[in-house]
Amino acid sequence: MKRFLIAATAALAATPALAHHPLGGLPMTSFSQGLLSGVGHPVLGFDHLFFVALMGIAAAYSGQALKGPLAYIAAMLAGCALMAAGVALPLAEVAIVASLVTLGALVASGRALSPTVATALFAGFGLFHGSAFGGALTGQEGALGGSVLAGYLIGLAAIQYAIAIGAGLLMRRVLSAPGAASINARLAGAMVAGVGIFLSLEILEGPIVAALVG
Repeated sequence: MKRFLIAATAALAATPALAHHPLGGLPMTSFSQGLLSGVGHPVLGFDHLFFVALMGIAAAYSGQALKGPLAYIAAMLAGCALMAAGVALPLAEVAIVASLVTLGALVASGRALSPTVATALFAGFGLFHGSAFGGALTGQEGALGGSVLAGYLIGLAAIQYAIAIGAGLLMRRVLSAPGAASINARLAGAMVAGVGIFLSLEILEGPIVAALVG
């Protein structure tokens, strides 16, 4: 867990914004590039990475280790498709930060989520994470090819499902946290909530400075 916290701190120091581009901002023109970008976004975007990992942990303790992440994946893909079609969800970045704080606080409480609450929570926040991922598609020059979109969505779904399942297994078997009340699980929740609070301060910083200067 100590190494996990150190890695999280380093990640925050290296993450200046909530937008991440595995291809360096270059447009996606092939299935493989779409796949690479889809795999890279959730890994390079530490806000998404932390939420997905903690979601996998929470899902494992709610008895939804496999089904819970699927609810997130389905909603995430829907949000991404909506954004690609020009339908942006309002305040997506704020919702993403809220997802970290909310889920982090719930896991830190040491109480397992019920299957119904877990599914609703994962799916609800998944829509907004997907909308943010879809932003990578809106900046494409020219028409977005079907193969690019397919690769991107497959990459997004596969990597995030793997991260969620892996995080749940890691917490329960490697870090010896068999229940939601285990100290390592609660520390992971507190850490992710702290990340969310840190990012919320970044979001508020701009308007506050503008108000003071103006």
